[in-house]
Amino acid sequence: MLVEHIGYDKEIDVVWAGEDGLWHSLPVGYHSESSANKEYWQAQTIFNLTDEQSLPGNIQFGLRYRIAEDEYWDNNGGLNYVSDADSGVLLTQNQAIQNIGFGNCLSDEQECISVTFAVDQSFKVEKPSIHWTTDNWETTHETECYFERNYWDNVFQSNARNPNQYGTQLWTGKLEHGLTSKLQYVLCCEGDGEISWDNNYGHNYVLRAKQLKVLILNLHCYQEENQDEKFTIIANAINELDVDIVCLQEVAEYWRDGEGDWPSNSAKIINDRLTAPFYLHTDWAHLGFDKYREGVAILSRFPIANPESRYVSDSDDVYDIHSRKVVKAQVSVPHFGPINVFSAHLSWMEDGFEQQFQRLHEWAKNRDTPDVKATLLCGDFNITAGTKGYELVVDSDEYEDQFLAANEQGVFEKVFRVDDPHWQDLLADDYRIDYIFMNKESGLQVISAEIVFTEQDYGRVSDHCGHLMTFEVKE
Repeated sequence: MLVEHIGYDKEIDVVWAGEDGLWHSLPVGYHSESSANKEYWQAQTIFNLTDEQSLPGNIQFGLRYRIAEDEYWDNNGGLNYVSDADSGVLLTQNQAIQNIGFGNCLSDEQECISVTFAVDQSFKVEKPSIHWTTDNWETTHETECYFERNYWDNVFQSNARNPNQYGTQLWTGKLEHGLTSKLQYVLCCEGDGEISWDNNYGHNYVLRAKQLKVLILNLHCYQEENQDEKFTIIANAINELDVDIVCLQEVAEYWRDGEGDWPSNSAKIINDRLTAPFYLHTDWAHLGFDKYREGVAILSRFPIANPESRYVSDSDDVYDIHSRKVVKAQVSVPHFGPINVFSAHLSWMEDGFEQQFQRLHEWAKNRDTPDVKATLLCGDFNITAGTKGYELVVDSDEYEDQFLAANEQGVFEKVFRVDDPHWQDLLADDYRIDYIFMNKESGLQVISAEIVFTEQDYGRVSDHCGHLMTFEVKE
């Protein structure tokens, strides 16, 4: 189903009934992005015929979408949708050709995919084909398709009584693309002097190597009400949003005379509550709120290599709140390559930001070997967008604000590409102090950036919001 993306905490289900007239709810899960602000979601269930229970037979159903206090329905104008037993594939209204059962992700080492689509047999197909590319249409390939006569026999391994009573034909093509990070395709049917296309509403169907999702969040150093519950909320969000790398600031554990208390470490607690714990690299810098060892952390779905931590401040006195330490890890991301990630919590401008950023900049530059695909400076930089500290990052001519690149492309170009003399004015209403800065020569590009942990999605978990950014290999 095609769903409008209103917020992350939406719940969607199929409300359906079989021939017995009993109504059930079937949860729906995210499948893939369709276009700007629209997503595909999918539901599936399997029933086994037993002596005690018959199959549902003919079913009727509607779709329900709930978010916050709002509820939306698509129930075919009150008539419900109907799917009869053994009906096979029923085309959406007014569509002669439709992609079915399509994927959205290239698995590791995958060099060939199979695409199946349905065509109304009244179209009188003469030449069904798939047009595809792995280089953003600089070159195009065309693959002819074959008729799936025994499709349902293959699926159910039995003789379906009437697999296509609605007159739908199924065609399949195999795309042998070799190893690639992105493949785009559209469907084409020619016949009886007509040509019909399915190009995903003008956005093409896209299969990518898994995108890289990076989340940054300042945890507020154990100062939240219902703190333990909020750790669980953060862990659930990491799971649900399929985050790959998390950079945390104000990570805290009890002081215990400076010896620390690992079981109380907030990054460890969050990590332990993930569906599958990540690799974790953390270190502390100073005494926070008179009772915690306060520091920073990196959590990574992928193995961490060459972990480092160091002070970037003038002071390394653990009783000085302006003693600031940064942690670094190299993460080898499938289809991407090695990425250097830094999690930082720097001081305000008047308390040493300039010197701290300069040291961080030099450290990152020294680790930028030819094999590194990108360098990400992540975290709470305590500089408001457009101010003097932010100008120092811009003037470095090496790092760029990825949230701005994803959401304000025109402003981004004026700030980082053409050096508009009045660019500070363009950021007058931008009060961010949390950033992901990526090196200009990176082999990655940001494709989306969202603010999370707000009243509109998971709720507030800190005095900072989280920032979630998605990257793919640069074309």
